[in-house]
Amino acid sequence: MDIESTIDSYFQIVDARQFDELVHVFHREIEYERPGFDKLIGVEAVIDFYKNTRDIAAGHHELYGKLVCGQTAACWGRFEGSKKDGSRIDERFSDILTFEQGKMRTRVTFFFRPAI
Repeated sequence: MDIESTIDSYFQIVDARQFDELVHVFHREIEYERPGFDKLIGVEAVIDFYKNTRDIAAGHHELYGKLVCGQTAACWGRFEGSKKDGSRIDERFSDILTFEQGKMRTRVTFFFRPAI
């Protein structure tokens, strides 16, 4: 699977809430950073985060764009859905990704909101 297809598959897996399938797109030693959480290291930690910590009940990612340069990629878009408490969420995001052996090795997520 090429990098762009891996990115697409990742968002499809998450939107379908098939979190155990993340082993197909994440390197076993993935390092994932997102605002408000400690760095997640290892595919098992990331799967556990999605199953037990992430505050999203349902939703859909819409990708606006992707750029790939060698084994590094960026993607950006919007997520619309609902939190576990039923409140709506509409969040613009971007991700910076690196790949190793055809899978995501690092991921850093940014959200489009006031911070400083």
